Amino acid sequence: MLEQMLSFFISWFTNPNIVGIGLAIAFGVVCLAGYWPPLFKKYWLWAVLVVSALLSLVAVTFIQIPLQVLVGRALGQFWSQEVIMRWLLLAGLPQILLSGLVQEGSKLVPVVIWWWRAGRNIDPKVGLVIGVVAGAGLGIFEAVWVHNTIFGAGWSWAAVQAGGMMALAPFWERFFAVAFHIAVSGLAGYGLARGWGWQFYLLAAFLHSLLNYSVVLLQSGLFTMVQLEIYAAVVAVLLTGVVLRLRWRKSAGRDESE
Repeated sequence: MLEQMLSFFISWFTNPNIVGIGLAIAFGVVCLAGYWPPLFKKYWLWAVLVVSALLSLVAVTFIQIPLQVLVGRALGQFWSQEVIMRWLLLAGLPQILLSGLVQEGSKLVPVVIWWWRAGRNIDPKVGLVIGVVAGAGLGIFEAVWVHNTIFGAGWSWAAVQAGGMMALAPFWERFFAVAFHIAVSGLAGYGLARGWGWQFYLLAAFLHSLLNYSVVLLQSGLFTMVQLEIYAAVVAVLLTGVVLRLRWRKSAGRDESE
């Protein structure tokens, strides 16, 4: 298992593609723009972005993947593969929930550190802004990895000419995945600053798992690939709308995130 984990970890840094990296950064810029984080006024936010990305990769590699493998093996001890596939909507839940709990927890670490250093008393909008930057870290880094994999497999514009718009589906999916990572971490950061840290962490983990559950729906035959892409986009857009409203609604106090 260790060899597989290390191979997964290293894959995030191999086969860099300038177009894939550029697209990932562009997605992050577009999705962050609506929140207007003061990245060029408060340079420590860049550290939040980088730390969140690297911590999340470490957590996925050395916590999420081993736990998911162990859960899969445990299920295999009680159910045959045939039974698991028949009850996939239920059997897939533990591994999906693990993905939400681990990834949202790792993204929240730099937000918690800043909240703690500030005496556990920060403006909710500040918590939200730190959260969206932390979410952008993993969102962009993950998009770079996915894009490098796509281009490394030989993707070119000829694929669009041959396969139509579905050839662009992986990029569509990544754009909304970046938007989701940003919004859900912003929501968790907002809740932490309001004094509802563990409640909003669990909410963020649930929303993350809800998005990932679309993969189980696809495997069970209840979703087509087109429906999965639409589902992911709708979830990301709705959540982004909620978090943007929290970011820009008027408050009596001064907005410290400006």
